[in-house]
Amino acid sequence: MAVLGKRVLEVDSESASQLFGVLNSETRILILSLLSHNAMNVAELTAALNLPHSTVSVNIKRLVEAGLLQVEYVPGTHGTQKLISKLYDEVVVRLPGVAVEAGQSVVEISMPVGNYRHVEATAQCGLASDTRYIGSIDDPRSFFEPEHVFAQILWFRSGSVDYAFPNNIPFGSQLTQVELSAEICSEAPNYDLDWPSDITLWINDVDVGTWTSPADFGGQTARLTPRWWHTEQTTHGLLKRWKINMQGSYIDDEQVSDVTVRQIEVPDQTHLSVRLGVKPDARNVGGLNLFGRKFGNHPQDLLMRLHYAFPDDQRPVQLR
Repeated sequence: MAVLGKRVLEVDSESASQLFGVLNSETRILILSLLSHNAMNVAELTAALNLPHSTVSVNIKRLVEAGLLQVEYVPGTHGTQKLISKLYDEVVVRLPGVAVEAGQSVVEISMPVGNYRHVEATAQCGLASDTRYIGSIDDPRSFFEPEHVFAQILWFRSGSVDYAFPNNIPFGSQLTQVELSAEICSEAPNYDLDWPSDITLWINDVDVGTWTSPADFGGQTARLTPRWWHTEQTTHGLLKRWKINMQGSYIDDEQVSDVTVRQIEVPDQTHLSVRLGVKPDARNVGGLNLFGRKFGNHPQDLLMRLHYAFPDDQRPVQLR
């Protein structure tokens, strides 16, 4: 269990094998230990480890690529210096499958952004994995390439993308709250820090709320941006959370509509239809970028949490 106040990195089992390979080094473990309380520059780490500068630099690079360290350039005595700091205190590995929180009456489902069931997109549009583009840029047909399931970023100027989330709450229970979180932003040519877009979420074809993204964020390297990706393009978004409960619908705890969970629940349904997009008649038709766990700043895919209760359960339901 993570201690309150600690910075925790959550990774899935696929990513964990790569991360453990990085951590399988006494030198890299010592670097993390030295950075537990304070940031240090390369010279200080080299002196503390009593190792060649080149050896320390290579190991720092591996830890940065793994997302465990960050490097900042700050003014020094002679020009600038690299200041190295640790990003996390703990690593938690999520094993495959749906997560059910014991005693919490919550089911958590992670959906890869490339695992959609349908897309309606117009140029400019495209998608990419963490290693390459998929299909051709600005060709909507690329969204139907078999490799689309490996996408870590997708974008379009207008349209929507539709997912089917399994309904894994226990038989006989009822939904009390649905949460969906995603890293998302507008879509402009290259990028534009003043490019609003009205992005709407539909669940089971019910419009539950619209968020106006202020920008298409780019021009700088994000924490998970692949090295081959140009920073003069979109590099990251903002992590937004939609929440629908018995009282209404919310975005980041601010109520945006009176749609309740009862209006989106379909008894005995096998799945929940989740659609994100921009309405053709929206005030700001500024497109959409959607980020997976290997792109942007947040190591997660689309994340849904289904809260539930049984009809004969008289205990108060905690709506978080």
